[in-house]
Amino acid sequence: MKIHVDKKYIHWGVTAFLVIGASIILYYIIFHASSFNTRIQSAVSIAMPIIDGIILAYLLTPLVNGIENKILKPFFKKRNISLNSKNKKRMRALSIVLTLIIVIFLVYAFFAMVIPQLLKSIQSIIFQFPVYVNNLEAFITKLLANNPDIDEFATEMLDKYSAQISDWLNSSVIPQMNELIKSLSLSVISFLKSIWNLIIGFIISIYILGSKETFCGQAKKMVYAFWNRKTANSIINDFRFTHKTFSGFISGKILDSLIIGLICFPCITLMDMPYAVLISVIIGVTNVIPFFGPYLGAIPSAFLILLINPVKCLYFIIFILILQQFDGNFLGPKILGESTGLSSFWVIFSITIFGGLFGIFGMIIGVPIFAVFYAFVKKHTNSSLQKKGLPIRTEKYTQVEIITSDNTFRELKDSAGEKKERSLKFSKKANLKADPLKDETAVKTTDSSSETTENAAAKDKTDRKEE
Repeated sequence: MKIHVDKKYIHWGVTAFLVIGASIILYYIIFHASSFNTRIQSAVSIAMPIIDGIILAYLLTPLVNGIENKILKPFFKKRNISLNSKNKKRMRALSIVLTLIIVIFLVYAFFAMVIPQLLKSIQSIIFQFPVYVNNLEAFITKLLANNPDIDEFATEMLDKYSAQISDWLNSSVIPQMNELIKSLSLSVISFLKSIWNLIIGFIISIYILGSKETFCGQAKKMVYAFWNRKTANSIINDFRFTHKTFSGFISGKILDSLIIGLICFPCITLMDMPYAVLISVIIGVTNVIPFFGPYLGAIPSAFLILLINPVKCLYFIIFILILQQFDGNFLGPKILGESTGLSSFWVIFSITIFGGLFGIFGMIIGVPIFAVFYAFVKKHTNSSLQKKGLPIRTEKYTQVEIITSDNTFRELKDSAGEKKERSLKFSKKANLKADPLKDETAVKTTDSSSETTENAAAKDKTDRKEE
């Protein structure tokens, strides 16, 4: 005897199970947040070598593709070597080996040139720190002697807060020294563990680079298996846009920071600034962080110069302002272009939020992540407006009070206190302006929906005239 099961009940049963499971997980996250965070951190710590490998493979992919497509393929074709599967594997292996040789050489050359200079600069700072403090004290004494009002104010503030500073040093700083030493020891252990994870991740990245097309094919296969064709195409296009945004921003920002560091070194050397290599490295590295990076690098650099020569510190600050104006208005736009499509406000917003959540790493990746989120919201907002027969340009809504049922825009009161009404008129071509997250199917669907809306509006007008 066969038992017939209605698929509808199976569907509802699975749905109920998923809802109950999601509710339990949400309850656990809300009321056991600390335990949940601990488990998440533990899982991330275990998977860190794989994460490092994926990140390294992603960063090395453009170099591997460039060597393979622009050097090895023309070489193979020139030698009349057939590009069968075996030769393609050999070509990929050779491109990976050449990429690793280039990267290892560049890293070694960078550290071989920079590290000795950095150590020399740091040793000089440590040994001559008392001299720098005396120079700063002499400068301040001279400044106060020539300005009695400032001297009086400084003395008053020092008398007022000296006792509080002394209490703070005795009650807070000194007892925390043991904790500081313990924290430094744990930091060294964590650093060594990160190096070990990076080495394992480097090995994993080689396997990922060797089979990246296979992994991409498997991912697309799963997308087409679990979603219908239109949704699958949209998902794949979304991932392509995400990849384009991240790769364009990260590679462009690294190149931009490298150029800024290389420009900074000869300029401050000609200006006879101290610690030219150390300051150039600080300026170049911190420049990777959008917007706030230049200031984060300039402040400690200016402090180092201030200890030696306050006048040169002023010249350095002026130079950094000029350099950052050059970077922000000329070099950065030339390299990055419109890779994110975000306004200045949203750039600051994303850096602030992600920096607060994830620190320096969040400040670096916050802009491209928010750019992808912004593009998704923009895509779905425009799609919904197009289905309703409404324009997608923001300028159309700046003076709108309400939109009536017949798609008439009622504007806000003008200076005379009168309300204006205007019919909704917009270009269909402008409304279907290409969106980075939109596939051809979506455009065709929007086209037909807009035509249907216009036909319906024309029919309504004809019916009104006949009445």
